[in-house]
Amino acid sequence: MRTHSLTVLTGSYTQDSGGNGPGIAALRLDPTTGHLSYDEVEPLPVSGASFLAAHPSLGVVYSTNEAETGTVSAVIRDGGLSPLGDPMSSGGANPCHLTVHPDGEWLLTANYGSDTAPGTVAVHRLGADGRVLEPTDLVVHQGSGPVAGRQEGSHAHQVLVDPAGRFVLATDLGADAVLTYRLDTRTGTLERVAVNPMAAGSGPRHLAFSSDSDLVFSADELSSTVTCHRYDAGTGTLTALSSVPATTAEGVDNQPAGIVASPCGRFVWVTNRGADTVAAFRRAGNTLEPLGEVPAGGTWPRGLALVDGHLLVANQHSGSLAVLRVLDDGTPTQSHPPVSAPSVVCALAL
Repeated sequence: MRTHSLTVLTGSYTQDSGGNGPGIAALRLDPTTGHLSYDEVEPLPVSGASFLAAHPSLGVVYSTNEAETGTVSAVIRDGGLSPLGDPMSSGGANPCHLTVHPDGEWLLTANYGSDTAPGTVAVHRLGADGRVLEPTDLVVHQGSGPVAGRQEGSHAHQVLVDPAGRFVLATDLGADAVLTYRLDTRTGTLERVAVNPMAAGSGPRHLAFSSDSDLVFSADELSSTVTCHRYDAGTGTLTALSSVPATTAEGVDNQPAGIVASPCGRFVWVTNRGADTVAAFRRAGNTLEPLGEVPAGGTWPRGLALVDGHLLVANQHSGSLAVLRVLDDGTPTQSHPPVSAPSVVCALAL
């Protein structure tokens, strides 16, 4: 069991991006107790830091800079937090998610888009020191859905690499689809290999792979459901198998956001914005069985991360970061009061 503390970085909306957060801040988590406290490291004022991702081998973290003219930033951790190179264009409007390819040479970014700009997925080359270099590809999503005000056009919301490192998956909330690409690691270009349609009006937001990689779970923002999909690792295709409500709360306009699956393969957790809960599910074959819900430790829980048996819950509207201990049966429980984290939207444990 680990006895040392872990670094947790939080991303938040800054004043110039509609919030009152510091950008990127550093905290310490005691993995034995779940106690969270602020580090002495000065926050780095990264504008619109709505999602963070770590380089697999370097002490570098990447941040979306969510704005109509989006950018992405690299941050080096060298005892503090400092910029690494200049922000680079994200290739679209309102970048909301990014990930680093396992080989450490490519940064993939999902741009949500806007009312007039479509969702896109961008690829950037990364330097030997981890800095963001020139863009190498940009794919534009097309499509729409039946939900007025949310699905008039495409909205890429997440981009991730499958566990085998073979395919890149991108959710599109506006087009009710998950698109599968193959990344050419010589040129940094994306080849579309599949378009996986989701239920009409579901609005897939984020995905989580099961530990054996044969299932993918989706948090469906617009239908307030969690769907279990069969994943074909040979073709990169998804087939929906079952779906359950994300919350049991009634009379609430609920929008699930973050989703994570346990390394043991037995449990899945989802944040519910509106119900303001974290819902726990048990995997039963190709379906999910609800285990119950607990308060999220604040309002509008958005980002969700799992680290050493604890769930980190970023509560955007209340400006609080909660730590929930996961019990042996998969249910979360709060053992410490949440810490203040203005306009927090994501947390990354290192």
